[in-house]
Amino acid sequence: MEKIEERFLRYARILTASDEDSPRRCPSTDCQFDLARLLEAEMRDLGLRNVRLTEDCYVYGFLPATPGMEREDRIGLIAHMDTVNCVPAAPLKARVLKYTGGDVVLNEEKGIVMREAQFENLRGVVGHEIIVTDGTTCLGADDKAGVAEIMSLLEYYREHPEEPHCAISVAFTPDEEIGSGADRFDVAAFGADYAYTVDGGEANEIEEETFNAAGVRVIIRGLSIHPGSAKDKMLNALKVAMELDAMLPCAEVPEHTMGREGFYHLCALSGGVDRAEMRYILRDHDTDRFEARKARMEKTAAFLNDRYGEGTVCLEIRDSYYNMALRLREKPWIAERARRAIRRAGMEPVTQPVRGGTDGSRLTFMGLPCPNLGTGGRNCHGVYEYVSVDEMRRVVEVLRFLTGPREAD
Repeated sequence: MEKIEERFLRYARILTASDEDSPRRCPSTDCQFDLARLLEAEMRDLGLRNVRLTEDCYVYGFLPATPGMEREDRIGLIAHMDTVNCVPAAPLKARVLKYTGGDVVLNEEKGIVMREAQFENLRGVVGHEIIVTDGTTCLGADDKAGVAEIMSLLEYYREHPEEPHCAISVAFTPDEEIGSGADRFDVAAFGADYAYTVDGGEANEIEEETFNAAGVRVIIRGLSIHPGSAKDKMLNALKVAMELDAMLPCAEVPEHTMGREGFYHLCALSGGVDRAEMRYILRDHDTDRFEARKARMEKTAAFLNDRYGEGTVCLEIRDSYYNMALRLREKPWIAERARRAIRRAGMEPVTQPVRGGTDGSRLTFMGLPCPNLGTGGRNCHGVYEYVSVDEMRRVVEVLRFLTGPREAD
């Protein structure tokens, strides 16, 4: 059986960054097909049935139940293939090291150090083997760790045909990082009674509550004129943009919030005097507060249009996903099954709200209840991303217990 760290690194070296600015979706980048084709071939080699790679870059497969398990629930396991493009993803230079505590020098030549004082989660992996980069790219553990763990489970079942398991539907998705991972997911053909995304952090995490999320695009139209004759004529779009942002609550931003506190996040600002563009993401676990955030953006735009003229500020608000807790609370046994599996793997489950979202956020509202499980990864979306090899092995155990006989839970 291939070592999980070797499998992960094989996948991680394949560039699969999605692109929010791409004019196309599913996939937004052709490179995601490189990993999808590899997974398709490996799933066939592992004996899965109905393996298919769609033109939209979704990979599906099905592992039938072992004799005596046919009447058990059919469980889905899902992970996404893409990585972020906000930091470089290639060329990946990764290594496995034994973490004994303290700071980790990622790149001595460039002075890039992952400091324990800044990344407190390192204290939870003392004694573990961890995989890190050279500090110039992200690692891609989000979510190739999840992909590797699911594939390792399938390989385990092929090599241990005597071990009973339920029917398992498997899917690997594109474009999760840009909020499009569920856009063309075929829930009916997937055929699971419920599913789990393997796309979280620590191995003992079970997440059944996410943000409600929306994206906001703001276009500001100014009037550019020579500054020498600009009096009472110029309208500086950049200054209007600054004014708009200053009208939002200054403490309700990512850097000042935690837990279930929502936020407004200005993630892009570009332009000049005559035209500026801003991009925000809005997040809140509470539905009413989420709607209030969208209303506040609209009210702010209306105020500025009243001050500077109609059409100065144009808003486009698009909901991305909703808090999956609204649906999962109706079926609490789905998350409870995962908690029992985590305990059987020797860990105490930790349930906490996700300050983000997963494919499962949308799939849950598409009729496929889908909590999120941990992968062992930390510090995603940055050059300090790493993954615990020890925890990846534990996650495979969790998936075994999750898909094993119900009476053994």
